[in-house]
This record gives sequence, C-alpha cells and structure tokens, in this order.
Amino acid sequence: MINAKRYNRQIILPEIGETGQQKLQDARVLVIGAGGLGCPVLQNLAGAGVGTIGIVDGDVVDETNLHRQLLYTLKDCGKSKAETAKKAILELNSEVKVTIFPEFFNTQNACEIVQSYQIIVDCTDTLAVRYLINDLAVAKKIPVVYASIHKFEGQVSVFNYKNGPSYRCLFPEQESLKAVPNCAESGVLGVLPNTLGTLQATEVLKIILEIGTVLSGKLLIYDTLHFQTQIIDFARNPKAIEKGFINGSLLLNRKKANQNLSPDAFLEKCNQLGMVIIDVRESDELPELKKDNVIRIPLSELEEYSKKLNKNQEIVLFCQTGQRSQQAMNYLQNSGFIGVFHLARGIESLKNQIE
Repeated sequence: MINAKRYNRQIILPEIGETGQQKLQDARVLVIGAGGLGCPVLQNLAGAGVGTIGIVDGDVVDETNLHRQLLYTLKDCGKSKAETAKKAILELNSEVKVTIFPEFFNTQNACEIVQSYQIIVDCTDTLAVRYLINDLAVAKKIPVVYASIHKFEGQVSVFNYKNGPSYRCLFPEQESLKAVPNCAESGVLGVLPNTLGTLQATEVLKIILEIGTVLSGKLLIYDTLHFQTQIIDFARNPKAIEKGFINGSLLLNRKKANQNLSPDAFLEKCNQLGMVIIDVRESDELPELKKDNVIRIPLSELEEYSKKLNKNQEIVLFCQTGQRSQQAMNYLQNSGFIGVFHLARGIESLKNQIE
C-alpha cells in the first residue's frame, strides 16, 4: 500500500503518479559502499520510497569521514558503516526494507550479495571492485550507476543499461595495480561526493520510473571549482562486453572456494613450511607481523615482484583491513596464480593475537 501523503509531491508529477510510486516501492537496489557517495545515494533513495535497499560496506566510521559522510555523527566512530547507515535510513523512512552486508565486496561474496537486486549503485573507490561489479552486472544483465571523485572533480555514468556500454567499454582494464588515489591519499572537498551521490540517485530513480534520458553511453564530468560540466559520449565495445560477460559468468558458475581467511586460518597457514606470506602494506604501517616467512611488498610494487613467484605456489596476502590484499589477490588470480589467499579483515582482526 502506497503512503500517498508521504510521497504526495512526487505522485502529483504526471510522469510519476501512483503507478510510478508503486514502481519505486517494488524496486530492489544494491548500494556498494556507504561512504562519501553512498551516504547521499542512500538518503535520497530512502526518501523517494525505494522499497528494498541493500548496503554493502565492511568499513567502520572514522572521524575523518564526518565532513562528507552525513549519515554519521561523532558518536558513530568505530561502529560498522553498514549497520549505522541502516539505522539512520530507517529513522528517515521506516517503510523501507534495508538489508546490510557488513563486509567488503569481493569475489567470494559478490554472487550471493547481488543475486536478488535489479540495479547496482557503484559507490566504491577501488578499481578491482569496479571491474568485479561490472562483470557480474553484465553477466546478470542489470544496470550499474557509477560515480567517482578526485579532489574537486567527479564523474557519473550508467553502465549496462538495456545492453548499452559497460564500464570496460569506457575504461579498458589494464593488468596493473597502479590505482587512482582515494580520498585518504589525495583529499576531497566534502560537498563533492554529496553532489555526485545525488546525481547517482537521480539516475537510479529515472531507471526505475522509466522516464527521462539515462546517462547510458555518456560520462558526465563535474568541476566544482569552476562550476563546469562536460558530457563525453562513448560507444559500446563488443570485445569489452564479451570479456565482462565471460568473467562474470565464470564467477557465477564456479564452485565457491574459501580464499578469504579467518584470523585462525591465516595464522595456521603462516606456520606451514614453505608458505609465502606477503604483507602488501607500506613500510611504516603497524602492527608488524613477526614471522620468518613474511615479506613486505607494498601493493604498488607487487606487480613487478610477482614475476619472481611460482604461479603454482600457495601465497597468502594481508594488509591493514583486507581491501588492498583483496585487490592484490584479484590481480594475482587474473595473472594465472592458482593458490592465492588473503586475510579477509586484515591485520586489524589479529590485534588480540599478536604483540
């Protein structure tokens, strides 16, 4: 039953009406990332009455998030972003159904997470995860609403909409670990992700309601400092679509392997003779794991170092929270390594077990 009073100002729009509001209520949207982009996306989707919203994020709230991630307050620091976002969204609109996945999106959990959703909103800042989202979306034939930010600029597009261009069509994958810096490395003007996230939410609503012109095959670039916008057209690349479809289909059809290690499983592997353990953090990051077989190779150097490794050798990767080691694992797997594992929640999950 539609809450006609709550959504009155939308329903009176001829392009929406009660039929459109019912479409919103029936929609199932997955938001991957509850950070700078994800917060405004979630707020606007819930406010508009999107009936089912999934939230994927394995991170916790930090004080450095608060200038741009407006779902959170100082009292939320240290708490799960996914759980905190759910609570805030339900306070905004208790009629919305919210499902949370308080984990980082990766090759091990992705298929299970995306299975029941119609639209994916990519609010991530990791290249490997963007390609993973793309490939699953292509294989499942569902659209992806994308945005990214850098300092004072951002960009928005819609991929895989009605068999249109994909993320790979615009950004062909390079077998490299040299990723675009994230906000923690390069900084960001706080209002920028809120503006871009609102644009993402707008595209989601247009797709659900089947109105207007969707940003498919178009990349909107926004410069906050000079208030300039630019739209770049890009075409569908059949080879890129095929690559994404093959990758996504293999992932959907493969038997689930436990490559995400728990703390106990990780420490057990560390004690096995001949095991290669690679710490992909920078040299100054703590705590240090003092094991004879641990090698510290920062993520940016792993591509070159991997040329020295045996592709049949079992390799275990870890970092601070599990995000960089996940990216490193994806890279090594794509490069032909067959026995790669990583510490799912990073060295932080071992704080009570190491000095």
